[in-house]
Amino acid sequence: MQPITVISGQMAPLPRANVDTDQIIPAQFLKRVERSGFGPFLFWEWIHDAEGELDPEFVINRPEYSDAVVLVSGPNFGSGSSREHAPWAIEDRGFRAIIAPSFADIFRGNCHNVGLLPIVLTDDEVARLTEIAGDPSNGVTIDLASQSVTSGDLRATFEIDPGVKHRLLNGLDPIALTLEHADEIEAFELTRPAWKPGL
Repeated sequence: MQPITVISGQMAPLPRANVDTDQIIPAQFLKRVERSGFGPFLFWEWIHDAEGELDPEFVINRPEYSDAVVLVSGPNFGSGSSREHAPWAIEDRGFRAIIAPSFADIFRGNCHNVGLLPIVLTDDEVARLTEIAGDPSNGVTIDLASQSVTSGDLRATFEIDPGVKHRLLNGLDPIALTLEHADEIEAFELTRPAWKPGL
């Protein structure tokens, strides 16, 4: 998992509330067994028009937002089913962070597990960022160490669980986090009676 220290670049504004995981990655694309390759299916129903053609007006289809690394959206982002494919698709499309007023809990946890940073800011701060992102030449800087977001005249701070912050700063997925304690695990196993199952 790639560590997160500073994310700096373009924002893509998606000012919609209750963006659920079926809108993020529809169920018909969940048959893939790989973890990669979901990016082209991100927001499938929204990136196409009624005729099935790519909608040139949808934000991630617009060439001026092709380098966006931060998605700015509305409240309750990632609600619905708990599919891990949703953050996989967002990450595979090139996004490193999502900023919204609130996230569904399971979606937030799934983001942390793949190294995607969900940031909660106030409604007013998100509205201002959305406005700033309306000009694709404007960028944003997210500093995880200082838990800050800077863009234009906006300076905001965000909360994050210290354990999650440690994991993201150091690029530790759940397996790597466990392996940080390999010596302790081995020492514990040596104290277990031989008749008990081992790891």
